[in-house]
Amino acid sequence: MAERAQYEELARQLSAVGAVNRDMGRILPPDCPAGSAAVLTLIGRHGDMRMSKLAELLAVDMSVTSRHVAHVAARGWIDRLPDPADKRSRILRLTPTGLDQLAELSRRTTHLLTERLSDWTDDEVGQLIRLMGRLRDSFGDCRSTPVPLPAPAAEPPMAGQPYARTSWPNRAP
Repeated sequence: MAERAQYEELARQLSAVGAVNRDMGRILPPDCPAGSAAVLTLIGRHGDMRMSKLAELLAVDMSVTSRHVAHVAARGWIDRLPDPADKRSRILRLTPTGLDQLAELSRRTTHLLTERLSDWTDDEVGQLIRLMGRLRDSFGDCRSTPVPLPAPAAEPPMAGQPYARTSWPNRAP
């Protein structure tokens, strides 16, 4: 098992992944914010689905999902078709225009990664893919089962005493 210092460094490095995500968000077309890109990507990856399934995959509330779906539907990127099994529900399906938009998102993302990782070997990129997949697998579906935190090692400070902490999880130094 890795040492505590390694896990603390890993937490710092993972928090820095936010900067990578922000940079990737900057390359999105102006009419396709990150939430819309996520909707297109998930429907493209998983196929036609109900809104409830999309909300689950996005790990957001149904109202947030509805706003994202309304945005992509207004642009003609998805159709909301009646669900034959339940007429009250809708099935979300990519349109040909949505497939084109998804291809454009993929092109932009691939271009950015190719540019930023140009000094990486194919082996290094493959290793990163494997390790990130393994990390994701280790966390499983963390949307539904909160993991309890261990009890603090030391007593909290008494009133009036400063609380000194050497590292904050999910924060860059």
